[in-house]
Amino acid sequence: HPLRCLSPQEVGPTMVGDEHSDPGLMSFLGATKRNMLGNHFWEYYVNDAPRIVLNKLESCGYRVVSMTGVGQTLVWCLHKE
Repeated sequence: HPLRCLSPQEVGPTMVGDEHSDPGLMSFLGATKRNMLGNHFWEYYVNDAPRIVLNKLESCGYRVVSMTGVGQTLVWCLHKE
């Protein structure tokens, strides 16, 4: 069960899923589904800082397996066994 979190800054908002993400998990995170102007896809986001999102995901059994920066965006890859 891989999952990725994206944040354009360390304080949020944090993108937590796409249109195919688990609706139950998105609800647990308090995520809102949106379509940004110009994009042909939907995404889920929360206004929380990444550390809050990562703590919530850890409580569900997810673990960070990697993290990187892409320009001004931070990306975490998580896995749940």
